[in-house]
Formats: sequence, C-alpha cells, structure tokens
Amino acid sequence: MKKIGIIRCQQTENICPGTTDFLSAAQGKGAFEPLGECQIVGFVSCGGCPGKSAALRARMLVDRGAEVVALASCVTLGKPLDFPCPNREQIKKAILKQIEGKAELLEYTH
Repeated sequence: MKKIGIIRCQQTENICPGTTDFLSAAQGKGAFEPLGECQIVGFVSCGGCPGKSAALRARMLVDRGAEVVALASCVTLGKPLDFPCPNREQIKKAILKQIEGKAELLEYTH
C-alpha cells in the first residue's frame, strides 16, 4: 500500500473537508487507480497564495513517509468551484525539485 501526502489549496479549506480525497485514496480511485488502495500519511495546505510553501511542505511529507505527493484536485482542476490555482504550474515545478528521486507527484486526486 502506497503512502500518500496530499497538498490542498488553503482557500478551499473552509468549503471542503477533503472527504473525496481520502475516499479516492483509500479505494484506489481517481488519480490513485494505478497505485491501488493508498494510505494518507499527511494532508496539508499549500500555505496560501501564491503557494510558495507547497514545495517545502511536499518535502516535509516525504520526510514523514510519503512515497507519493498528490496535489488535490482543488489546486489543479479547480474542484469544487471550477477555479484552478493560477500558480499551479510553478507549484508543480517547485515540488518536483524538492522531491526528485524521493517520491512521485500526482497532479490531481479525484
């Protein structure tokens, strides 16, 4: 069972408890389908706009056992408000630099 760390948009914390992220990981659905059932070992926010804390938080998740870091669908797909993060490409690049060779990155969750 893969260990997953999820980074979510801080702006959606007050409207989304992350339930679908947790269910998708546990059931191996959505972006987790190729991995099968997964265990979430951390669920953190990006730190707020413009997301500069996301890369360091990704490294923190890996240091605490995450084998895969996933950007929650609120960041990259804009769920549930159809408003993706305008900084998502920069965030992905920064995260990949921090976790290179240590973990993989999923660009969405569900």
